[in-house]
Amino acid sequence: MNKRKIKIPIIIDTDPGHDDALAIMLLEKSGVADIKAVTTVAGNSTIQNVTNNARYILDLLGVSTPLFSGSSKPIKRKLVQAVVHGKSGLDGAKIKKREKLTGDAVEKIISIVRENPREISIVAIGPETNLAKAFIRDPKLPSLIKQLVIMGGAISAPGNKNRVAEFNVFVDPEAADIVFKTAVKKVLIPLDVCNDIVLRKTDFEKLKKTLLTESVLRMMDKYIYGLSVNEKANGALMYDPLAAYYLINPSAYKLQPMDIRIETAGEITRGMTVVERRTWAQKNPNVLVATKIDGGVFKKDFLRTLQ
Repeated sequence: MNKRKIKIPIIIDTDPGHDDALAIMLLEKSGVADIKAVTTVAGNSTIQNVTNNARYILDLLGVSTPLFSGSSKPIKRKLVQAVVHGKSGLDGAKIKKREKLTGDAVEKIISIVRENPREISIVAIGPETNLAKAFIRDPKLPSLIKQLVIMGGAISAPGNKNRVAEFNVFVDPEAADIVFKTAVKKVLIPLDVCNDIVLRKTDFEKLKKTLLTESVLRMMDKYIYGLSVNEKANGALMYDPLAAYYLINPSAYKLQPMDIRIETAGEITRGMTVVERRTWAQKNPNVLVATKIDGGVFKKDFLRTLQ
């Protein structure tokens, strides 16, 4: 993986989560990103847990990236937490620190983007609550963002939270609806491509032993178990790292523009990413969707970066 001389300024909006943790590690260690902030949002677990988890990962990496906590619940709904990540949201990690909640993630997103107009890429790998609130509070903000890279949605694949919805969108569909309707460049990494790229325990066991990789292996034991029980997966699904990797190597992705709306009112289709498929309908594409990823290149780069 070639390290660029000029780093990409980014914000990581996240709800760690095992795959979120791997995404943060990938971006921090790649040498490609200038991470202006990590902002947390309730999703995989409570806002306290996911902020604790984010601090743990940053400390494990030995970096001083600013960390700000954000929304503790969706815009209109009660929080629905994930089950695959365990009680803490990052089972297998030895988390002892209770991080102070700053509660100012939305304000920090706005200020960082405004200080760096049209330069910031935001990697959204949790529910989109913080982003939606930022757009409501500052309607001009979307025009100042370079791009949003979103892990979320299911195009043709079945959902992993209900029959049709991916978890991040399901948790706060109203927030996703606001973000998807906003005129900002959006790149979506949906379940369809994520389901095809799996790392197994043997892949992680080949890593050179360091404090970081030993911690990763403990976390992957729990993550792989949770996925096998709850999603019948046969390894560690690379949901969020695939969103992170887009910033590192966009040439590994095939993108297709799509007209997508978010289902917020459906009883059994809550959070569905509804694509306009009618050939005769007037389409208004609002997102670039990853339809193919070079999994071999990703896996090679990902494991090499963790060393």
